[in-house]
Amino acid sequence: MDIILLGPPGAGKGTQAGLLEGGHGMVQISTGDMLRAAKTANTELGQRVKAVMDSGELVSDEIVSNLIMEKLDDLGPDQGVIFDGYPRTEAQVYSLDEILTARNRKLHHVIELAVDVEALVERITGRFTCGNCGEGYHDTFKQPTKEGVCDVCGSTEFKRRPDDNEETVRTRMGEYRAKTQPILPIYEERGIVTKVDGMGSMDAVSNAIEAVLALD
Repeated sequence: MDIILLGPPGAGKGTQAGLLEGGHGMVQISTGDMLRAAKTANTELGQRVKAVMDSGELVSDEIVSNLIMEKLDDLGPDQGVIFDGYPRTEAQVYSLDEILTARNRKLHHVIELAVDVEALVERITGRFTCGNCGEGYHDTFKQPTKEGVCDVCGSTEFKRRPDDNEETVRTRMGEYRAKTQPILPIYEERGIVTKVDGMGSMDAVSNAIEAVLALD
C-alpha cells in the first residue's frame, strides 16, 4: 500500500510515518532525508544534488524524481511506501503518477493531518530536546520529571532548534497553504483524500490513520 502523508511542519508526519514503518513494514520516503543523504553520497546524482544545494538553489523536480525512482527500485514490489514532503506541486503530482505507474504501483490514500495554526505554534515553539541523548520534551506538555535533568540519561544540557520560533512557524504554514494544499483537489477528485485531526494525541492520530488503512 502506497500513501501520502500531508501536513505542515510540526503536524507529526514523521512520528506517524515511523509508527507505520514499525507496524506495517512500510518505508518512509522523505524528500528532505533523501536530499541530505544524496548530498553526501559519492554518486553522479549525489554530486548533482550537492552542487545545487551548495549554491543555495532549489533542487529541480527532475532530480527529486530520480531520487524517488532510485528509492522505489531498491524496494520489493510488495513493500508499501509513505511519501512525506512529496508531492508539493501540481507538476509533482503528475510526475509521481508516472513514476508509480511505471512500477505497477498506485496511491491508495492521501491522508492530511489537519491542524489548528495557533495550537501548532504552541506545539512547535515549546519543544526542546536533551542535548546528549535527543529525548524530546515540551514546555507545556512534557517537562522532565526533575527540572533541568533528562529523564533518560540524566544530562542537564538541553537545546532548541533555532527555527522553532513563532515567525518561522507561521511562515512555514503560509508556504504549506500556498504550495501544498492546491494539490488536494486533484486527489479529492480521485476520492482518495481523508483528513485526520492532527491535533490529537499521538495514539489518537495513529488510530485514525489505521482506520483509514483498514478500508482497503
